[in-house]
Amino acid sequence: MEIVKSLDNGVLTVALKGRLDTLTSAALTSDLVEIEEAKELVFDFKELEYISSAGLRVILAYQKKLGGKEHIVIKNMNAVIRSVFQVTGFTRLVTIE
Repeated sequence: MEIVKSLDNGVLTVALKGRLDTLTSAALTSDLVEIEEAKELVFDFKELEYISSAGLRVILAYQKKLGGKEHIVIKNMNAVIRSVFQVTGFTRLVTIE
């Protein structure tokens, strides 16, 4: 998985490419050290092909750390990932654009 990050005025944008699964979720967690400086976390899933339950756990952990749904935004989901979010109820836990 490829991770591209940018921090601008307290908004940390994280673009993911590839698969967010058991193997790559640990890398994402260790790569988001800037989260301490962020008030909002935006995930860009434009090039994300797949997400597993391990990837969902990473998102949930950051949602709790930042204090709620309004602080996590997910953009550009494909139909497969959107279906995973709907089935698991994650559409109620994060803001989806």
